[in-house]
Amino acid sequence: MEFLDTHQHLIYRDPLRYSWTDDIPALAQRSFTLSNYAALTAGKGIIGTLFMEAGADDADYQAEARFIATLLREPLLGQIASCRPETDAGFDAWLEECEGLGVKGYRRILHVVPDDLSRSETFRRNLRKIGAKGLPFDLCFLARQHDVAAELLRACDDQIFMLDHCGVPDIAGGGFAPWAASLRRLAAFPNLNCKLSGITAYCAAGQGETADLMPWVAHVIDCFGPNRIVWGSDWPVANLGVGLPKWIDQSRALLAALSPDEARAITQHNARRIYGL
Repeated sequence: MEFLDTHQHLIYRDPLRYSWTDDIPALAQRSFTLSNYAALTAGKGIIGTLFMEAGADDADYQAEARFIATLLREPLLGQIASCRPETDAGFDAWLEECEGLGVKGYRRILHVVPDDLSRSETFRRNLRKIGAKGLPFDLCFLARQHDVAAELLRACDDQIFMLDHCGVPDIAGGGFAPWAASLRRLAAFPNLNCKLSGITAYCAAGQGETADLMPWVAHVIDCFGPNRIVWGSDWPVANLGVGLPKWIDQSRALLAALSPDEARAITQHNARRIYGL
């Protein structure tokens, strides 16, 4: 089973700033580079990666995309860049510049901003410009925000979306039932796909084994089907869970019951189609 990683963060602290990591000991004051990732994944079946914007400080998000563009060569196949659809000023110019930066999609992290940000007409109008270019938009919403996500999906029905981290379930808190119900409602939107990534970071200490994750992953597959799911590592945030090498091993076990074609759809083929790789 080979993987195309659609959620590879990289953190280069010189010249970029990532203030959100300052209070997270596992991530603070360290860089997480391509060579670090290569060492962790050697022999693990990673056949390509897609950089996911890593939450650089607002002053640095464009500099991050420009810097990552200088690193693009196999196996790093492209990037999902940060953007600010809530602001008209400079938005069109940023989309135009990104055409030369190997950008395959965009994201605006929405679980750390007020819910109303994605409800503005400015946000939605600018998001539709991304859809008009045929590029996907990654959604990062907490489980409690799934209704906010549904509003955005309904308002931008021509935009292809990717729901990051299985919709951020509260595994540690045992929040299966409400997450499962709202995830099924979201999956009814045909323009939404789902990313199998990041979930071990939402487990409590002592959780995070394959058996603990199986019901959650099975529900994701039941809701979206094998043709609307992609795989991602969420490294280095994965270090807050079981770590990257173990997550790759777990993913093989979690997908083992699928047919080879279904598994390949999730681990690589859907990513190539959705992100145009």
